[in-house]
Amino acid sequence: MSLEQNIYDLRKQKLGQIEALGQPAYPNQFRFTHQIPEILSAYTASTGEELEANKPQVAIAGRLMAIRLMGKASFAHLQQQGEKLQIYIKKDAVGEKQWELYKLLDIGDHIGVKGYLFRTRTGELSVHVEEITFLSKDLLPLPEKFHGLTDVELRYRMRYVDLLDVEVRQVFVKRAKIVQSIRRFLDARSFVEVETPMMQPIAGGAAARPFVTHHNTLDIDLFLRIAPELYLKRLVVGGLDRVYEISRNFRNEGVSTRHNPEFTMLEFYQAYANYHDLMDLTVEMLQQVAMDVNGSLKSQFGEGEIDWSNFQRLSMREAIIKFWPAEAGEAPTMEAFKSDAEIEQLVRRLQKTKFSVPYDPREPAGRAIADIFEAVAEAHLWQPTIIYDFPLAISPLSKNKASEPDFVERFEIYVAGMELGNAFSELNDPEEQRRRFEQQLGERERGDDEAHQMDEDYIRALSYGMPPTGGEGIGIDRLTMMLTGSTSIRDVILFPQLRPEKRDEEAAPEGESAK
Repeated sequence: MSLEQNIYDLRKQKLGQIEALGQPAYPNQFRFTHQIPEILSAYTASTGEELEANKPQVAIAGRLMAIRLMGKASFAHLQQQGEKLQIYIKKDAVGEKQWELYKLLDIGDHIGVKGYLFRTRTGELSVHVEEITFLSKDLLPLPEKFHGLTDVELRYRMRYVDLLDVEVRQVFVKRAKIVQSIRRFLDARSFVEVETPMMQPIAGGAAARPFVTHHNTLDIDLFLRIAPELYLKRLVVGGLDRVYEISRNFRNEGVSTRHNPEFTMLEFYQAYANYHDLMDLTVEMLQQVAMDVNGSLKSQFGEGEIDWSNFQRLSMREAIIKFWPAEAGEAPTMEAFKSDAEIEQLVRRLQKTKFSVPYDPREPAGRAIADIFEAVAEAHLWQPTIIYDFPLAISPLSKNKASEPDFVERFEIYVAGMELGNAFSELNDPEEQRRRFEQQLGERERGDDEAHQMDEDYIRALSYGMPPTGGEGIGIDRLTMMLTGSTSIRDVILFPQLRPEKRDEEAAPEGESAK
């Protein structure tokens, strides 16, 4: 029998003894007067003399996180909402029966206590307990010393234990603040929050491999959405000039420190605006979110610091020129991007170095420009950077630049070497949109299963007239990473996607990975 099973059986016996003392094993309520954070906020400044004079009566509940038994008295810590408060239990104050109950408690149990506030000889704010109510037994041992799980795989799989670590909990509190801040920002600017279908007959709005499901009654295949974009733009056609959605999206792709198959994204659209308008709006919004969450425009990420007060703006071609590696020879000029032959030469020069850039002469040269950018520039974009003017070849939903028809009015936001957001002036010409979809169908025929599908209904919607519109998507998970200093996306998703757990006859001990 495993040690864990022995502990489980012992604590199960204690639960029976607690019931024998007249305490329900699993009561359905505890009437509290305060939450622990409220007490700390209201009474931290109170002196011992003030507390002694008033003896504020409180009833609180929480999880036992430390117990120090000293003969006929004991100190313990209750934790609730990530904050701890000391309690003092004395046999003479609670009586024989309640003292017996207290001795049957284990670290991890939930209890409620009633009593009055005071300060100990060392000055610590505490509750002098007069009554104990048992609420729930922790039948399995918490991680040693309560510093949280140390095995990364177990942390994600057992988030319900991992969250007992105050620092882990704080990440998800900040994540909630990020979403709240974004909503306040957009709502204040007359944006309307909406919901669009998560199951769609056509996987549109992005270049990604979708998950497929089947609707039995309609006998049709449906796709979990890879983006809400095309539905949100239908709403702009319908007269919702400013619209946004904070939505779950699903892409049937790999898992890494930056990717999870299920993720959260903000998408918003503003009629009568273009991509330059959205650049300005985005900088203002991200700076406001950083202030709301951290109280500062600077945040630590890994070994570096992100300064949200200083956005740089570069076109994709300017970024390639700026970060062109010396080992590939002289940096190109803007003229080099006007000729397919010269673009190919740039690729060939890079291929002779450590930079691996794919090239297929059958594909548009614009795709090669994007590949060059990804190879030589992306990793250098640590501080917040807006990269704009993308090749048409990789932007099937963006409006062309009037002065350069092979490029579109699109930008992406990069922070800490990662893409954070994607935006563009929306293509609203239905005939041009059809030509773009047809081009994407050609890409699918050449084996690109992430190329966009034809969407006849969306073209029909555009035919009713969509005003000039700017649209943008921002990854909430990655933004949370950047504002909390979390270097893995799994650290900011409560329940990230994991491989199926393989269970041996006995569970692996804490500190060893589940194999």
